[in-house]
Formats: sequence, C-alpha cells, structure tokens
Amino acid sequence: MTASPLQTPPPGAPPRPQPAADGLVSAARRNLRVIAHGLSHPSHPPVPPLANASRRWRRLLPYAAVLVLTAFFVPVTLNVLTNEYGMAEGLAGLLTVAQTAPLLMLAHRPLQAWWIVFPADIVGALVLLRYADPQMSIWPWPPPTLICYLFVMLAVALRETRRTAISVWALTSVASLVLHLGGTDRSNGTAGLLPAFGAVFMVIGAVVRERGDAQRRLAEQETISEAERAQRTLLEERTRIARELHDVVAHHMSVITVQADSAPYRISDLPEQAHEEFAAIAASARESLTEMRRLLTVLRSDGAEGERAPQPGLDRVQQLVEATVRAGLPAELSLPARLPDLPQAVDVSAYRIVQEALANVIRHAPGARTRISVTSDGAHLTVLVVNDRAEQPDSPLETSGTGHGLVGMRERVRLTGGTLDTGPLPDGGFRVAARLPLPPATPEAPEDS
Repeated sequence: MTASPLQTPPPGAPPRPQPAADGLVSAARRNLRVIAHGLSHPSHPPVPPLANASRRWRRLLPYAAVLVLTAFFVPVTLNVLTNEYGMAEGLAGLLTVAQTAPLLMLAHRPLQAWWIVFPADIVGALVLLRYADPQMSIWPWPPPTLICYLFVMLAVALRETRRTAISVWALTSVASLVLHLGGTDRSNGTAGLLPAFGAVFMVIGAVVRERGDAQRRLAEQETISEAERAQRTLLEERTRIARELHDVVAHHMSVITVQADSAPYRISDLPEQAHEEFAAIAASARESLTEMRRLLTVLRSDGAEGERAPQPGLDRVQQLVEATVRAGLPAELSLPARLPDLPQAVDVSAYRIVQEALANVIRHAPGARTRISVTSDGAHLTVLVVNDRAEQPDSPLETSGTGHGLVGMRERVRLTGGTLDTGPLPDGGFRVAARLPLPPATPEAPEDS
C-alpha cells in the first residue's frame, strides 16, 4: 500500500503559478505560433491578382508592373549606393540585387519577396555604418531602399491576411527602432519614415484587398441568387406541367374510367366477355390515375417522395401481361415460381422495363408475338422481352417515337448498376435485355439447439 502524494508543497518551495498566468502564457505561445505560420505560409496560391481576368492584357498587367519597377529601381539603387554613399561597386551591386531583384516576385509571391528584401535592407543599413561621412546622410534606409520596401509592404497587404500584414509592419518598426537606437550618431530621425509610410501603404493595401473580397462575396451571392431563381423557375415549370397533366390527361383518364364502369349499365345485352373487357379497361384506367397522382405529387413539390403507397414490382407482372393480352397482343410470360428477395429499386425497375417494352410493342409492332422472361442466378436478375415482327408492319399505331422509353430504361438500369441491351433482330423483331445486379445473400444464422 503506497502513500498518497502530498497535496501541499513542502515548506520553502516556490509557489505554483496561477492558472490565469498559465492561460496567458499559453495564449501568447499560441498567438506566436499563428503569427509564425502566417509569415512562413502564404495565404494565397502563387498566381497573380488578375489571373482570372477575361482579357489577356489584364492578366499580364501585374507582370508588366513588376518588370517596370525592377528595371527602374536596379540602376537607381546602384547609383545611389555608389555615388551618394561611396560604397564599392561590387558590394553595392550585391546589395542592389538583394534589395531590388525580389520585386519580380511581387506579382505572385510577395511574402517570399519580403523575406529576401527585409534582411537585405537590414544588412545594407549595417554596411552603411562603415561609411562615416557619406554625401547623403539619410540612414538607415536610403531613399531607393525605402521606396522599394514600401512597394513590398503594399503587395503583402494586398495578398496576405490582416494578421500577416500587421506582423510585417510590426517587425519593420522594431527593426527601425533597433537600428535607430544602435546608431544614434548616424540616425537623424529618418528611421521613423519607413514605419510611418509603411502604415499608410498597409492601410491602403488592406482597404483595396477587403474591397476586392467584398466584391467577390457579392458576386458569389449573386451567383447563389441566380441559382435560386433558376430553381424557382424550375419549380414553377414543374408545377405548370403538373397542372397541365392534371387538367388534360387525368381528366381524360377519369372519363375513360367512368365510361368503362358504366358501359354495362348503358348498353343492354352485353356478353360476359364484354363485361370482363370493360372491367379490365376500368381497372387499368384507375391504376393509371393512381400513378398519375403519384407523379403529380412529385412534380408539385421540391424533393417530395410522393405517395407512400408501395411501387409496383414483379409480383404484378402477371397482371400486366394479362392486360396486354386482353389488348390484343399475344404475349407469353416465363416467371420462376420463387424469386429471391429483391431490393425495391431492382424490383420496380424490372417491372417498369417490362411495362415500357410491352407499351413499345403495342405502339410500334401491333399484333406481334412477344415473350417475356424473368430469371435469376442469385447474383443478377435478367429481364428479357423479345417480340417478333408485326403482323401488319406497314400500319403501326405510331410511325415515330421520341425515344424517351428507351432512355428511361437506361436510366433505371444505370441507377441499379446494371446493363441494358436493346436493338432490332434479323427477322424484324426487337429485343430488350436488362441485367440487374442483386446484393449477395446473407447466410442464415444457425438455430440454437
């Protein structure tokens, strides 16, 4: 059995830091990490500001601007360092390249350019301390160096975040203060020019950047509004189509239902076969009305699921084929006595494929003998509809079609991940073959003894 640790510090031990102080230290470290990350990782991709402009000359404008700046400041800086400060040409050339060549990077990498120019300017200020009595007394930032650095700060403010821009300005101010305090005999108060003008340039760059961000957000909002208007237009069009379907198609289907139901009472001495035919017509019309109402519910609302009545499946294919036979189309159905459990999407798709194939035969090949076969090998469900050549090929019910039926079949098969094969046969018939995948069967759990 071990003793519990002491809860109070031993006598003479220093007091533990307060939680508030720990929190301040943690916050300071976290902010420093964020600042360091912002200074070392640009917040934008290495592309110029106008890379997405529609005109080529606008896309090339940033590159032209940095080329002009570099071409101007390289000879000016070299001349000032050699003639006004008396620096050797070799050393002046090295400093000139380090202080002005990074201007070429301002179009796409301004933060990396600052990392080169900032140390180069500090080194240049320290080198100038060797020259005790130069003709130009401005120190630590010669005029060309100061102006170049202001362009660098402007580019950083235009492309980087506000935190990063403020950090750049703060480091610049600290460097100016340290150089002023370290060389008071050379500094005549001009060390504060760079922080002062830099603040102005930073504010200008931040205002321009935020204005551009506001314009981009406004453009995005307008795009969203345009998409919402397009969606509203689509919903209005769907509502109009639903209204037309209800007023025209549903009305005529209702008339057909009423006429078929009332025909045995209006017409006397009808044979029993005629009674059955009118009853079948009325049943088909009512079923069509039910599916029409379900479709109208979907069209009239956005993302609606329609009625929650079960969709037709292969258990109703027998009724579909019988109705087709009564319509005058000789059809044969081959359906296994027991099918595996089918997903709803596969079950509905198989029924709709048979329904559309039979409708196409009635429209384009009336009277053609048709064979419908539904088989399953455990991994796939195969639906095959094959019709012979029409008995009267010169007089189909429809001489042309829109092709929407075959398109609808392909969409249904694609949704289930299956394949569809359609095409004419050598003898003049037509073939529709769909192969729909089935999920693997789960093994039954063994019963407990």
